[in-house]
Amino acid sequence: QVQLVESGGGLVQPGESLRLSCVASGTIFSISVMGWYRQASGKQRELVARITSGAVTDYADFVKGRFTISRDNAKNTAFLQMNSLKPEDTAVYYCNAIIEAGPARRVYNSWGQGTQVTVSS
Repeated sequence: QVQLVESGGGLVQPGESLRLSCVASGTIFSISVMGWYRQASGKQRELVARITSGAVTDYADFVKGRFTISRDNAKNTAFLQMNSLKPEDTAVYYCNAIIEAGPARRVYNSWGQGTQVTVSS
């Protein structure tokens, strides 16, 4: 019923920036929360940042001041601007969204397929 597609990952050097995008598609009625999580090799998935439909944001301490989450409600899209990247930011980044969709207005907790971010010199 719904799909999330991320883009924007890649290989960058320490101190550089990347901007991730996540587009939700399907018969969408509303999206309450959109968020970004990451999972480094051998570690558990962790919250990076999330944003409500009213633009209230929440960040993990390790990205405060460096990453900014935003969204375009009209386009069902979320963004993650990542500045001053560090090698420890290397991970697969996943988009997550709580989506009300379909003729029955069912609520889905949806995940994207992930996009690799590698920070290395």
